[in-house]
Amino acid sequence: MSLRAAADSGDGALPEPRTVNNPEVMGILNITPDSFSDGGRFQGLDAAIECAREMVAAGATIIDVGGESTRPGARPVTAAEELLRVLPVIEALDGQVKATLSVDTSKPEVMRAALRAGAGMINDVNALRAPGAMEAVAAFDVPVCLMHMRGEPRTMQAAPEYRDVVAEVRAFLLQRVAECRRHGIDERRLILDPGFGFGKTVEHNLRLLGSLERLVATGFKVLVGLSRKSMIGAITGRGVCERAASSVVLALAAARKGAAILRVHDVAMTVDALRLMQRVDEFESGAAKS
Repeated sequence: MSLRAAADSGDGALPEPRTVNNPEVMGILNITPDSFSDGGRFQGLDAAIECAREMVAAGATIIDVGGESTRPGARPVTAAEELLRVLPVIEALDGQVKATLSVDTSKPEVMRAALRAGAGMINDVNALRAPGAMEAVAAFDVPVCLMHMRGEPRTMQAAPEYRDVVAEVRAFLLQRVAECRRHGIDERRLILDPGFGFGKTVEHNLRLLGSLERLVATGFKVLVGLSRKSMIGAITGRGVCERAASSVVLALAAARKGAAILRVHDVAMTVDALRLMQRVDEFESGAAKS
């Protein structure tokens, strides 16, 4: 996966609103009993493999395999338990699907084992802050997603506060970029994720999405994960299983603001929507030139 070199991290002028170009779609594959949306659905190896194949066939270019739930209030699991969940899936999919296999983990032991088993990307909600995580990633030449999270999953939604959520999230992520550089991690490997729903209120999430260009302006690829999040329920009143359409709307909004990777549950719907918007943009551009 190619990553853009980092640009000047100063604020500078923000880019003009973008059309929907060609963001990558990352399909979510939770090998957990307690994830907020699909907990328990893909714990069996055969079911997980079939789900991954279906997402790739629908257009996902990245499959994000997670063995520990990070929903609000989730209990932590041991590295051994997490490895028992994710390694068989990664080993079974390695070389069998035309997609990058990402591992959604914060534990250095899991990172190393997953990368040796065939994973080609690390997606860390803790932004490599666990002891040894930075060193684990530095030893492999793979893309790494650094996410912002206020607190930790069990407590992150307990009245989170910010003076300026956009500025604080941006500053945190750039500080983690600087720490990666100090550990010898090539900045071209880094992807930034503002962490929608991780220690943020609905208003915080909306502010972050509304100002996503400020993170895109750093020059790094930006990953956005808004699929089926509780903010959708808070605004629409829909339950988790009724949020697919709203998730697609938010994915398109993020794509228009420059998101390079969309992390989603509903791959086919998202890919279809992106294709439609791309065609509309092509004709709008043609009309403007004629």
